[in-house]
Formats: sequence, structure tokens, C-alpha cells
Amino acid sequence: MEINWFEWLGYLASLIVLISLLMSSIIKLRWVNLIGSSLFSLNGFLIGALPVGFMNLGIVIINIYYLVKIYSASAKQEYFKLLPIEKDSEYFNHFLEFYKEGLKKFTDPAKLIANHYEVSFYILRNMVPAGVFLGSKHDENTLKVELDFVIPEYRDFKIGSFIYENSKDHFLNKGYNRLISYTTHEEHIEYLRKMGFEKKKENGRDYFEKILT
Repeated sequence: MEINWFEWLGYLASLIVLISLLMSSIIKLRWVNLIGSSLFSLNGFLIGALPVGFMNLGIVIINIYYLVKIYSASAKQEYFKLLPIEKDSEYFNHFLEFYKEGLKKFTDPAKLIANHYEVSFYILRNMVPAGVFLGSKHDENTLKVELDFVIPEYRDFKIGSFIYENSKDHFLNKGYNRLISYTTHEEHIEYLRKMGFEKKKENGRDYFEKILT
């Protein structure tokens, strides 16, 4: 049976474009979609389907334009700030409701009551609420991270670096020089490792620890 390479190239391009639509990160979506649309454009020109070739070439250009725009914005100095979550905050409740599907990967949104945590704040990025941090007292000098959630558009590790490196005095001033997190979610584990957390074990249970100095 003779293999039709052009046909298989079209299948591959279709699969890559489909995968791109599953990405929660805008940057990853743009990059993967760029690859898929490039292959689609190439396939269209190779088989003489000019409308397919030119349309996907246009998509390639659009993806490149927005990627340049994203990376240009990232290169500029950004503004970050921690904003305490006020008691009985209506905005906090709306935040949890709006992102409840994403939050369910890490915790039960219904159990997240800001008033019950020793440390709770929004993370503002260029004055936009881009994430939420909640921590409860584990012992005298240890804070248990109950929630460290960043909305999909801002998941590039900059906010995590701001929390755990630039803002570590926020925790130290409250008497916490040790942060711990119990999680089994692979994506969250990868994030914690990048933020300097190390895997530990206590009473047969794994957890992640970061010492603030």
C-alpha cells in the first residue's frame, strides 16, 4: 500500500491544531497553533489547495504577531503587588465562583473561606488580580500553603517568583520561615519544585518544603 505523505501531513497538522486548543496557557496555545498552522499551510501549497495554504499562512502571521506582542510586553518592567483579602470580601467569593473549575484540580472551592487563614492575599500583576494565596498556621514558624492559584493567562512562573522570592519578607515578618505544601497534583508539584520547594516525608506522607532565609 502506497503511503500518501501529503494526506498524513494534513492529519498531523489537524492533530497539532486540535492539541493547541486544549492549552490553558495562551503562550503555549500560540506556539503549538503556530506549528500546526505552518504545517497546514505547507500541506495546502504542496497539494495545490491555495485557499488552504493562504488561510493558514495568515494564521501563522497572526500567531507570530501575538507572540511578539506577548514577549515584548514580558520584557518590560511589570508591576506586582500583594493585596490582603478583606473579611467577607464579595470580590473573593466571585473570584472563587468564576474560577471554580480550575480550582477543583487543587482543592474544593466551597471550603475556601478567606477569613479562616492566617495569610491571605491577591497577587496583582499590572493592577490586575492575577492570583490568590491562602495559608494556614501549621506550627509556630511553619505556614501551610492551602492555595496558590494563578489564573491561566498569567501562568509563566513570574507570579510564583514574586511570592516566594521577592515577597518572602511578607512571611518572615509574620513569623513564618518555613512553608509546606501537601499536594499530589503533578502540575502543582512541578511548579513547587521550580519555586524552590523540596520533597520531604513525615509519618509516611510526602510533602514539599521551602525554607525562607
